[in-house]
Amino acid sequence: MKGMNDLFAKDLQTRRFVCSKAIHVFENYGFSEIQTPVLEELSLFVRSVGENTDIVSKEMYTLEDRDGTKICMRPENTAGVVRALVENNLISADQEAKVFYIGPMFRRERPQKGRLREFTQIGAEFLGSPAPSADIEFLAMIHDWLSDLPIGKIKLVVNSLGQPDERGNYLTALRAYFEPLTDKLCADCQRRLKTNVLRLLDCKNENCSKLADAAPSIHDYLGEESSAHFQTVQAGLRNLGIAFEISNRLVRGLDYYTRTVFEFIAESGLGAQNTVAGGGRYDGLAKELGGPDVPGIGMAAGVERMVLLLEENGYVQELKRPDLSLISADPAGRQKAFDLLFALRRKGLFVDFDHKERSVKSQMRRADRLRSKEALVLGNQEVESGKAVIKNLESGETREIRLSDL
Repeated sequence: MKGMNDLFAKDLQTRRFVCSKAIHVFENYGFSEIQTPVLEELSLFVRSVGENTDIVSKEMYTLEDRDGTKICMRPENTAGVVRALVENNLISADQEAKVFYIGPMFRRERPQKGRLREFTQIGAEFLGSPAPSADIEFLAMIHDWLSDLPIGKIKLVVNSLGQPDERGNYLTALRAYFEPLTDKLCADCQRRLKTNVLRLLDCKNENCSKLADAAPSIHDYLGEESSAHFQTVQAGLRNLGIAFEISNRLVRGLDYYTRTVFEFIAESGLGAQNTVAGGGRYDGLAKELGGPDVPGIGMAAGVERMVLLLEENGYVQELKRPDLSLISADPAGRQKAFDLLFALRRKGLFVDFDHKERSVKSQMRRADRLRSKEALVLGNQEVESGKAVIKNLESGETREIRLSDL
């Protein structure tokens, strides 16, 4: 199916490497794993992400349940995670929640490099603290994770979208700037001008981008508290030695973001789709979904893009190699090899056995093809003597061993 790929062992090995690094770092920062359903009620994303966002208006896979409820395959997971925490009473004014997830998301958009219709996201959410120190810790965690992956140079870009009232004033000014320029905008931006004007700032169309360069800056509309929050975040990043850039055109695409927003961007290897991880604060989302008025900050990262970056930077994840190939020379050796197979596996070894009754030469070729570390040939003579010769297939060295010692 277009934009939905089959994955095989080599693909999954690389993904597992990326995910294992994330899990290690996230758990060190006190985050625990959560899983939410792939299917959610459509209303969840209309309320949280925003009815006029591209995700809701153009990209979601939707269907109607038998009872008439409109449901969808999740296009992102922050809304689902916050819903789960609210419904299970896991957040309150006095109770923080630190969670992360790994799972598939679905968006019906044009497939391109690093951007598929079914894609895997690694995400994290931290609810409970409005302090800028929470933003600093969160950004440091993502930085630590990405720095531990051989994916080349990654740049952190940050911005502040302020509080809802500040953002509202800014949107009014932004619309006033772009309306006289409507005829010069691309078709998508002409539509966004009426529905989601903030997205005009991150349009990839060259002409729209030039117009956005001269647009009003959100920083001129931030109040004293929002400005101080953003300045503290910057100071904290500098204190940790984490390099960053400020971009007043970084807005992200979802309605629930407030104050700090950020993206970690690959400086080479991905072309236009170069955002590796992104997110920001969503201080009003829990309340919007029927929960307590608890602030939060979150992020999501696309695994497919990280796999591409790993490949671009020469990373090769090898499939696991057998520790030993058992080679049988005759029926007696075959039976002994089959018995040893299970005994050795129960000891935690990766042992290969050829079920086809082929020649020793063919079995050795199989062992070479699988890149087995060692091979043990068993026949009637070895069974009777209780001794056999193990061959190291890398060095060619051999050594005698008692079968009972295995």
